[in-house]
Amino acid sequence: MSKIVFIGTVASSFYGFRADLIRTLVERGHHVYAFTSEYSIEGLRKIEQLGAIPITYTLNRGGLNPLADIIATYKLSKKIKEISPNIVFSYFSKPVIFGTLAAKLAKVPCITGMLEGLGYTFTEQPEGLSRKTQLIKKIQVFLYKVALPQLDQLIFLNPDDPKDLLQQHAIKVKKVEVLGGIGLNLKDYPFQALDNIHSPIKFLFIGRLLKEKGIHEFVQAAKLVKKIYTDVQFTVLGAIDHHNLGALKQSELDLLIESKIIHYPGYVNNVKDWIADSHVFVLPSYREGVPRSTQEAMAIGRAIITTDVPGCRETIVDGENGFLVPKWNPEALAEKMIYFIEHPEQICIMGNESHKIAIEKFDAEKVNQKLLKILGI
Repeated sequence: MSKIVFIGTVASSFYGFRADLIRTLVERGHHVYAFTSEYSIEGLRKIEQLGAIPITYTLNRGGLNPLADIIATYKLSKKIKEISPNIVFSYFSKPVIFGTLAAKLAKVPCITGMLEGLGYTFTEQPEGLSRKTQLIKKIQVFLYKVALPQLDQLIFLNPDDPKDLLQQHAIKVKKVEVLGGIGLNLKDYPFQALDNIHSPIKFLFIGRLLKEKGIHEFVQAAKLVKKIYTDVQFTVLGAIDHHNLGALKQSELDLLIESKIIHYPGYVNNVKDWIADSHVFVLPSYREGVPRSTQEAMAIGRAIITTDVPGCRETIVDGENGFLVPKWNPEALAEKMIYFIEHPEQICIMGNESHKIAIEKFDAEKVNQKLLKILGI
């Protein structure tokens, strides 16, 4: 039996994306501690229901105050030391940086980090990165250079991220692993076949309303398609992330809703029902770790259109379960949308292929076994 500390940020990430892993560890007799810096009483209760012990700590997810971060790291190290864990496993950028340093201060025997994506500062923009973003990226790379060599191992989801972070910036890490997606419980996203395709064809976008998620390209492609096929439906699900530098502004969202090109139910809790009611899932993102929303759509059995960028390309066998399109290119996106409108039989064929790939690559049970092997548990 081991004591295992997970360091994340929002409480929902534990019961939303780590539930199966935590349950497996608890069933094996391990003591699991979930460190969360953004939480509600209900969120902490849900963590407890998984069998983990929630621990709250302070971390400014969007801030750049060095003194505050140093103080928070010291306080975090004291909390870790009180537990005296065998393993500290941090995920997300700031917890990987400051959680690693805190674990090192606490003299934890095994320290592992996982970067599920490189985030906004490593995401190319059509107009280039702003000066502010470039500065933040330099600070982030500096902090990575300080923290990452302290890790016993660092896990990425796709093979592009270690090249773009470690190789490009000459950061040495003892051991690097590529997991290939955090996976999902396929029982929660059961396959729902599309036997007969009826008009209107429904395209679905799910994601935080960030520029780099490709929301603008989705809307522009929708406008192009509606010039030819007026009855086609385009639905957008997701909320604005006010902590993110690339977040869509409320005024921009209001204009999109007023355009009536898209249907916007907002943030919903029954995502799988919306996926099941759609025909094609679309994510024109600029960069991902490995997008969970696409994995969910694949598990349910939907054809995919996504961009040929890090992370997204891990979900597509081009021409088999959907299409890869160039980033920042609404015309290419519209072209593939029109292909599905004019060849509806391919929606079923490619959707079935998506389901097969999801079983092979994104089954949480398989992914968690691989992760436990990496962690040496």
